[in-house]
Amino acid sequence: MKARAPQTVIKPEYRQFRLRKLNTPEFSHIKLLLFWPVFGLAFLALERFRPHAAYHVMHCALDDVIPFSEWALIPYLLWFVYLIGALAYTFFFDVPAFRRMMWFIIVTYTAATVIYFVYPTQQLLRPEAFAHDNALTRAVAWFYTFDTNTNVCPSLHVIGSAAALFALRDGPRLRRWAWQAASVILALCISLSTVFMKQHSILDVLCALPVCALGWWLCYGRTGRHS
Repeated sequence: MKARAPQTVIKPEYRQFRLRKLNTPEFSHIKLLLFWPVFGLAFLALERFRPHAAYHVMHCALDDVIPFSEWALIPYLLWFVYLIGALAYTFFFDVPAFRRMMWFIIVTYTAATVIYFVYPTQQLLRPEAFAHDNALTRAVAWFYTFDTNTNVCPSLHVIGSAAALFALRDGPRLRRWAWQAASVILALCISLSTVFMKQHSILDVLCALPVCALGWWLCYGRTGRHS
């Protein structure tokens, strides 16, 4: 694969942004954020209007071996900080990396949405009762009330973690080994937390990997990718 030439970090002057400048080279990347409400509406429609009888249960023998752990809630929630943090950092400090991250998200989240529509899935792994009564288990129980157990394969938590991981290693500012090691460890912990919190089957995690590979190839790995 052809090595990527060093790139100049682009930092827009957002204080000078006006709507009339939205199509200019300096600010056109802002339009990529429109994907988020579009995806949110599409996912909401899938959640609300797909018949329950159509769902396929995701389960394998390894799921029965993996124990529930309320401590998994901590890295599970860190996903939001990780993903939003990577988006915010690249948006403000490295526009080419932001563009590639957003195109990765557009490709992978769109692919996942299509999969959910064609092959709707659910998991039935959540514990009926918790062995411990503490702040974390109560928080998990509360989280279960609004985070559904449907449309789970492939895991968006894994895909989103990959998006943040690739974005934070894309630009020149965060390429020190300590930052990269911390980012990899966090992405792994978040992905593992999905199965220990019984939000996903291990199958959901594994099925997310080829989707991430496709997104990486289209947005990072091949010549002529979006930038």
